[in-house]
Formats: sequence, structure tokens, C-alpha cells
Amino acid sequence: MATVSMFARFILGSVRILLRGNKLYWAWVAALLAMIAAGAIAYFRQFDEGLVTTSMRDQVSWAFYIGNFTFLVGVAAAAVLLVIPAYVYQWKPIKEVVILGELLAISAISMCGLFVFVDVGRPTMLMHLVPGIGRLNVPSSLLAWDVLVLNGYLVLNFVIVTYLLFSLYRGSTPSKKIFTPLVLFSIPAAIGIHTVTAFLYNGLAARPFWNSAILAPRFIASAFCSGPAVLLVLMMLLRRFTRFEISDTAIWKIAELMAYAMGVNLFLLAAEVFKEFYSDTEHVIHMEYMFTGVGGHSAIVPYMWIAVICSILAFLLFLVPRTRKNPVTLLLGCALIYSGVYIEKGMGLVIPGLTPDALGEIYEYFPSRSEVVVSLGVFSVGFLLFTLMVKIATPIMLGEFRDARAPRGASVEH
Repeated sequence: MATVSMFARFILGSVRILLRGNKLYWAWVAALLAMIAAGAIAYFRQFDEGLVTTSMRDQVSWAFYIGNFTFLVGVAAAAVLLVIPAYVYQWKPIKEVVILGELLAISAISMCGLFVFVDVGRPTMLMHLVPGIGRLNVPSSLLAWDVLVLNGYLVLNFVIVTYLLFSLYRGSTPSKKIFTPLVLFSIPAAIGIHTVTAFLYNGLAARPFWNSAILAPRFIASAFCSGPAVLLVLMMLLRRFTRFEISDTAIWKIAELMAYAMGVNLFLLAAEVFKEFYSDTEHVIHMEYMFTGVGGHSAIVPYMWIAVICSILAFLLFLVPRTRKNPVTLLLGCALIYSGVYIEKGMGLVIPGLTPDALGEIYEYFPSRSEVVVSLGVFSVGFLLFTLMVKIATPIMLGEFRDARAPRGASVEH
């Protein structure tokens, strides 16, 4: 009973923290709420008129929404890059910021669910996924497996975050017997969500562009770049605007690991490009549409070259110790990695796989204004959720938000 009462105080105290903030905090929240409102209005118009308000057609039925979904699954797996050195190799500087990766995972998976929701023309069809009402068709359906692993990963990270923060709030150190197994289990779980998502593409034999054995490793390698890029920016902001102490060695180590991951990502992409162009089969047309254009159709070509250039530049910046330890070039590298992977995993993965279509027709897809506004609304939901969670977590991690009756001295050491 005492624990229930303390948890109620924890919730009420968290709400009070969210309702306090300076002008910059409220301006940021107001901007996100405005974009969420704009996205909701655009979505209700899409719901009323149908997917004709988007640029998706029979030829390109997966597009901007699913591209964002695929990218965000990778962002959700970013916590693994912190968990492995922190809990497998017991590297203390990173152990103290693992919580940020878990919070990012919760936000990213929440956005993944919203992007799937807005992509479905009739959202009521999602009721078929609810146990007792519909059937998941496990194990035959890969979509069903994706539903299970994504929701399971969301629950896992929510439990980890809640247990850690509540333990610190009540003045106790998290139990190794409970916390460590959960965190270690998040490693295969994170790899699993991206692997299953890759298999959704990889298992479509009629789509040769996706039907590649190295698609899953490419997904995982790119995930270890994009998500940590967000985390590095967040860490630097927390050091600037709060008393949260994050050592330079932790930031530099994450940047170094990102360099290796980006190197693997670029190598796997180059292997795919070589295989298609050197073998020069009829399937090379998808890669040609991606990098050179086909029959005058080249809408996606500039974006793909921008993505490749951004990724190469970011790889070089993070590979050289001097530039990855410089705050300016570090932030530049994060922006380049995020941009490069976002384009490659979004438009660069989905659109070429569907172009030309099964009948050889080329439909030049570009997101409609409605799709862009809805997507901004979904991203704003994720950013707002992340902002609110970090605002609660930061004072707890700093020891500023504790139960009045809690003993002092608890830490994240476990």
C-alpha cells in the first residue's frame, strides 16, 4: 500500500514538473502542439476524402509514411549502441546515459505506430490486430511478427524506464536481479525489431530490389548511426542547459562507434550497387532509377546522391579523432548522418523498390502537401513525448526530484 501511495506521489510530482518551465520550454511545447494540430486537421481531411489526398497510387502504394516508419524503427534501436558498452563491457561513462536511449526508443516506437495508423486507408481495419477481436496469424504472417516485436519492445523500454526512475525517486538503487536482465534483453529485442522489419521487405520475392540477403544487416548498420546521432545532440543540449553531467569520453566513444557503423553501412550499400550494375540483369533498372534515372524519370536521383554524399562526409568526420572531438564538426556530422540515413532508409528504400511497378510502368512519386503536414504532426507527437519524458527524467537523475521520505544516495550504478 505504501508503494502504491508513493507511486501516486511520483505521478503527481511528475505532472508538476511538466507544468513548470521557462519561456523557451513553453515556446517549444506550443510550437509542437501547433504542428500536431495542423497534422490532425490534415489527417481528418485524408480520413474523410481517402488516400487520394496523398500522392500514393496503385503503382506506389508504400511511400512517405512507410518510409518514415522504417527509418524510425532504426532510431528506436539506437539504445543498443549505449547498452552494449555500458552493460556488456561495464563502461561507466555510457552507463549513466543509457536512460536517454530508452526514452528515445519509446518516442520512436510511438511514432512508428502513428505512421502505420495514418497509412491505413481504413483505420478500423486495425481492429483485426486486437486479440479476441481479430487474428494475428502468427507465425505465418510477417506483419503479425512486426506487430508483436514492436509492441513488445515498446513495453520493455517503458518497464525499464519506469522501474529505473521510480527506484531513484524512492531513494533506492535499482536491483541488479531485475534491471540488468531487462536491459540486456533489450539488445536482442532491438536487433529483432529491425530484423523483422527488414524481413517485411526482404520476403517479397516479386520485388527484386528488396529481395536481398544483406537487407537486414544494412538496416541494423544504419540504425546504429541515425539514432545515436539524435542522442549525441540531446546530450550536448542537456550539458548546455541543465546540470546533467555527461563526460566527453562518453560522447566521443559513441561517435567512434557510429563511425564504424557508418563504415559498415556504406560498404553494404556499395556491395548492393556493385552487384546490380556489374551483373547488369533486368533487375538493375531499380538501381538505375535510384542513381541515374530511367527514361527521363529522375525525380529521386538528386536526393539519393545527397544521401550518399552526406553519409560519406559524416563517416570521415567521425572517423578522424580530431573532428569527432570538436563540438562543431561533431554536430555537423550528426546532422549529415541523420540526413543521409533518413533519405536512404525512407525514399531511397521504398520508392525504388516499387518503381518500375510489376507492369513496367514508372510513376514519379513525390509526397503531397497533405502527407508532409501529417508527417510533421506525427514527428511533433514524438518530439513532444520525448521532451516531456526527458523533463521528468533529468531532475530524477540529478537527484532533484525525490520522495520526501526517501533516503539519499541512490544512483544508477547496478
